[in-house]
Amino acid sequence: MAHEYTAKVSWNRDGAVFSDNRYSRGHRWTFDGGITVQASSAPASVPLPYSLENAVDPEEALVASISSCHMLTFLYVAAKKRFVVDSYEDDARGVMSKNEKGKLYVSQVTLDPKIVFSGDKVPTPEQLAEMHHLAHQECYIANSVLADVVVAGIPSH
Repeated sequence: MAHEYTAKVSWNRDGAVFSDNRYSRGHRWTFDGGITVQASSAPASVPLPYSLENAVDPEEALVASISSCHMLTFLYVAAKKRFVVDSYEDDARGVMSKNEKGKLYVSQVTLDPKIVFSGDKVPTPEQLAEMHHLAHQECYIANSVLADVVVAGIPSH
């Protein structure tokens, strides 16, 4: 079964010369539900004022997508195992480095979730690690990227 996802990405020159490379990288992402997000290149890639600090950059969006997908899959796995999750908060971090061709890429994403469980059934550290492993295996986004995705404090399988 194939699914299709869409996003509209919009940018305008707004009178900048453009050919001098001094134009705004600010743009908009509009999603099928109607929400619009201000986006830009990362200030680490394109210095201010040509990037926007208060916008989402593609690298942050990739890290957030991986974290979000892992969380949603983890919640599904936990519910199937009859654990009750009260909250889940992740301080995810992405690292860029150069590949064998010397090109920058997001080489690693580290997820650092803080999960609060309630009820009589709370997972052991081993069960928690297994749920993270299953979530990682089933996460659509993690299955779509080259970066190593690790969960802090959980041994790799």
